[in-house]
Amino acid sequence: MALTGIEIFKLLAKTNCKECGFPTCLAFAMALASGKAELAACPYVSDEVRDKLAEASAPPIRPVKIAMKDAVKTVGGETVMFRHEKTFFNPTLIAGRLTTAMSDADVDAQIGKFNSLQFDRVGLLLQPEMLVVHDVNGDAAKFAAMAKKVADQSEAAIMLCSDKPEVVKAGLEAVKDRKPLLGVATAANADAMGALAKEAGLPLVAQAEGYGALAELTTKLTGMGLKDLIIDAGAKTLKQALQDQIVIRRAALVPKFKPFGFPTITCPCEMTDDPMMEALYAATFIAKYGGITVLSDLDAAVVFPLLLERLNIYTDPQKPMIISAGIYEINNPGPDSPVAVTTNFALTYFIVSGEIEGSKVPTWLLIQDTEGLSVMTAWAAGKFSGDTVAHFVKKCGITDKTKTRTIIIPGYSAGISGDLEEELPDWKVLIGPREASHIPAFLKNL
Repeated sequence: MALTGIEIFKLLAKTNCKECGFPTCLAFAMALASGKAELAACPYVSDEVRDKLAEASAPPIRPVKIAMKDAVKTVGGETVMFRHEKTFFNPTLIAGRLTTAMSDADVDAQIGKFNSLQFDRVGLLLQPEMLVVHDVNGDAAKFAAMAKKVADQSEAAIMLCSDKPEVVKAGLEAVKDRKPLLGVATAANADAMGALAKEAGLPLVAQAEGYGALAELTTKLTGMGLKDLIIDAGAKTLKQALQDQIVIRRAALVPKFKPFGFPTITCPCEMTDDPMMEALYAATFIAKYGGITVLSDLDAAVVFPLLLERLNIYTDPQKPMIISAGIYEINNPGPDSPVAVTTNFALTYFIVSGEIEGSKVPTWLLIQDTEGLSVMTAWAAGKFSGDTVAHFVKKCGITDKTKTRTIIIPGYSAGISGDLEEELPDWKVLIGPREASHIPAFLKNL
């Protein structure tokens, strides 16, 4: 059972050094107990105390690192059942499946789709992360060759999937430098698969149907010294799989049932032959509570909405999405181009900048720091007022770039125009449209 804040405090050095970022050791202990601090932040913890505090500082669901070619993704590490309670931390990895029954052309096509699926959204690059190499015929040589092709032709994280340890071993030898995820360990092959994962120091997927069998399997594997597991309850229907995801997450968080304290993998690709239903199943598991979800085909029409769903779910609701304040040049503006201003709420910026770009009118867009608030919210909070906008215009350097002395403000902030004219007597203030879709016509009519 996890230690309380007072129990943790009794084990600390009690120096109140503040080097951990907290004003006192007691405050640090309370944060540690609630999962809001890392034990490594304290420089005075002895090895003995570190061992005692390991349980208190570890999240109830173990974070497992999955290696891509030039990046590392983390699954698990979650601390709440519902996003509004705190936040979800580590987004579901979206994977495409390759099988040894596929032709070379189909394999190349799937890898090509993976490489091409990159979408820019509110300043973030959205893309799937993993390719699963799935053995269906026990051909170790073909399995290894397919794994090698994935490693050579993509930057994907790789999962080697077979219930035959000798096949997984062949694939591992071909791509061991990419640190693949190994799978699957079952009750029948747990000894061999566990030994292979332990020797290679790699994470392992454990699969069993039924909660008792799954708990028994993960307990056996952790008893072998394995720490990084991903669990698969093996359900092949949506109802059972969804129930499994909820039960496993709740068991890990509420009673802190250690055998279920690992991220999960879900396989919509094995639940239906209907591409639309598969997409809906995947959407369900991104919300509840898959660490990895595997698709049979990486179709852009399916993957893109799943990426957007994931972005929305795994964006911290307590932190607004913001972009850097400054001057943004759209359509190559010159000294006589119009000047517009808005807030640094990311969605506002991308909508407004997109409409300006679509208008083909060269424009200087000033982005003021409003702590990520939208126009109306920033205006109501006093962060987008005549005074603040004027101060930003004066200090941002736009007067050195343009002869224009006309500034366009959002229609929803029309109330600041009088104050802004007083603060910027040399500037003419124009009130722009209230809706972004009207921006192109507005600019063309200037």
